[in-house]
Amino acid sequence: MSDPLVLMGFTTGLLGAGHCIGMCGSLVGALSLTATGQPGGWTFHLLYNAGRVATYTLIGALAGWLGSALAYADRFREVSRSLLVASDLFIILVGLGTAGLFAGLSVARLDFPGPLRAMTAAVQRLRQLPPWLAALPLGLLFGFLPCGYLYAVAISAAQGADPLLGAATLFAFGLGTVPALLLFGGVTQWLGTRVRVWMLRTAGLVVAGMGVINLVRHLRLMGWLT
Repeated sequence: MSDPLVLMGFTTGLLGAGHCIGMCGSLVGALSLTATGQPGGWTFHLLYNAGRVATYTLIGALAGWLGSALAYADRFREVSRSLLVASDLFIILVGLGTAGLFAGLSVARLDFPGPLRAMTAAVQRLRQLPPWLAALPLGLLFGFLPCGYLYAVAISAAQGADPLLGAATLFAFGLGTVPALLLFGGVTQWLGTRVRVWMLRTAGLVVAGMGVINLVRHLRLMGWLT
C-alpha cells in the first residue's frame, strides 16, 4: 500500500507515542506485573502491542468501510461529501492546534478519561491470569482506549473511503506507537521535555497534512479541483 496516508499514519504514531505513554503507559506497566510484583517481560509487551495494533487495524477497516458507504451512497452523495470536507477542515485545524499554531484545539483535547476508568475496572478479572495469558486480550481491549491521535487518524482513514486503505493506515499508526511503548517511554524521557513537545507538535503537523491530502481528494471528487 503506497498511499501517503499509510506513511503519515506511521509517522503520527511514532511522533505521538509520548502522548500514548503519558496517558496509559503507567497503567500498562502495572498490568504487566506478575503475582510477585516482577515485570511480565518482553512476552507480555509483545503480545499486548500485537493485540492493540490488531484492534487499530479493525478500527481502520471499519472507518474506511463507513467512509466508502457514505461517500458513494447516491441518496446522500452531496451531503456526505460536504461532511467529508468539513471533517477534513476539522482535522487540519486540530493538527495545526496540536502543532501550537493556536490555542484551544489540540489532539489532547479529544481524549476522554471516563472510558479509561471504565476499562480499568473491566480488566480486573484479566489481572487474575498470568500476565502472558492476559496480554493479548488486554491489548485488544485497550486498543479502544480514547486517544486523540487515534481519532484523528481514524477520521482520515474514513475519508479515504476504502476499507483496505483504512486498515493499512491504522495498522501503520499502531506500528509507529510500538517502539516507544515497548521501551516504556525511556527514549522520550531521555530526549527531554523540549524534544517531546517538538515531537508532539510535529505529529500535529502530520495530522494536518493528512487532512490536506484528503481535502484535495474530496474537492476533486466534487469537481471543485481538477
